[in-house]
Amino acid sequence: MKKALLAISFGTSYTETRKKNIEACEQQLADAFDDRDLFRAFTSGMVIRKLERRDGLKIDTPREALSRLAQAGYQDVAIQSLHVIKGDEYEKIVREIEKFRPYFKRLVLGAPLLSRFEDYQQLMVAIQHQMPELKANECAVFMGHGATHHAFSAYACLDHLMASQGFPARVGAVESYPEIDLIITDLKAKGIGNVHLMPLMLVAGDHAINDMASDEEDSWKSQLEKAGIGATPWLQGLGENRIIRQMFVSHLEDAINQNCAEPA
Repeated sequence: MKKALLAISFGTSYTETRKKNIEACEQQLADAFDDRDLFRAFTSGMVIRKLERRDGLKIDTPREALSRLAQAGYQDVAIQSLHVIKGDEYEKIVREIEKFRPYFKRLVLGAPLLSRFEDYQQLMVAIQHQMPELKANECAVFMGHGATHHAFSAYACLDHLMASQGFPARVGAVESYPEIDLIITDLKAKGIGNVHLMPLMLVAGDHAINDMASDEEDSWKSQLEKAGIGATPWLQGLGENRIIRQMFVSHLEDAINQNCAEPA
C-alpha cells in the first residue's frame, strides 16, 4: 500500500528561512517516517500566490495536496501540522481532512506544537538551548504571532508558566495578548536593562523581520529601546531548533499510534 507523509505549514516567501525551518522540519519528519513519500502544503494563500507569481514555484494548499494524493493512489496518509497553536490555520487542515477522509483507508493528523501541557514544558527546554547566556539584568522576549481565535491563550499560558518557574523569558504576541506594552511594564518593574528578542514562530519571516527586529517606530525593538531597555534581535525560527523539530515528529508518532491498526 502506498504511504504518504504530508507536512503542512503556514508557509513563507523567504527562501532561506524556508530552507532553514520548513525544509528542516520536513527532512526530520521524512527521516523518522522513511517508509512514506514526503509531500508539502501551505495554508497561507497569500504566500502560495506570491511564490508562484515571483518565483514560478507552485505549492499546494491542503485541499490540493490531499486531492493529488488520492488521485495518485495513496491510501495511508500521515499529516503533520507545523503550526504553533490550534488556531485558524490548523482548523483549515482539520476541515479538509474531514472532507477527504472517505478517499483514504487511513488518514491521521499530528497536533501542532502547543497542544498539551507537556508540550509547554518541552518547548521551554528547547528554547533554553537557543538562548544566549544571560547576564543578571537580562532576559529573552519571544514574539508569538497571536490570533483572533481563542487558541491565542496558549501564548499567555506559556508566559505564565515561564514566570511561575522563574524561567528568564517573557512571551508576547504581535496580533493579540500578551501585548508588548504589558511586557515592557513588567520588565521595567523587574529592573531588566537588556533583552534578547526571538521569534516564537516556525519561521523568521515578515513579523520577525519587520514587527520585531526592524528600526521602524512601532517595532518591538524600537518600543523597548524607547522605554530604555536595550534590545538585541535574533532572527532564528523555531524550525531551526532540532528539539522542536523532534516535538513535531513525536506528535505524528502519537497520532499514528492512536490509529495503529494497519489498513487492510
